[in-house]
Amino acid sequence: MSYNFEIVGITPILTFFNYQQEVEVSPKRSKTYLGSYQCTLDSFIESTNIIPKKPEWDWDEVIETMVNFWLKHEDIIRHWKLEFDRCEQNNLLVARVANLNCLRAELEQIFGN
Repeated sequence: MSYNFEIVGITPILTFFNYQQEVEVSPKRSKTYLGSYQCTLDSFIESTNIIPKKPEWDWDEVIETMVNFWLKHEDIIRHWKLEFDRCEQNNLLVARVANLNCLRAELEQIFGN
């Protein structure tokens, strides 16, 4: 399988946790969102442990994808760190992890291919 990791934004803590409880209920979904109180690789890796209904993925490969992102995208990380440091305390930095094979299958089903 192949995975994608990217930082997508900042949201209030309550909004993020409500989203996780309401929307991320299927372990067969193509993506999941991670919330972190810090813009660090360690904090995002740690956040994988609290995903409700964790997808049935190769989580070692997911972590490897996250590490590779951190090594290759210093400018993006610096941008989000600055943005997050400017925010109120009751926010989380949000990242998305996608299973590219599942996402491709979902899109093919939507478009009938």
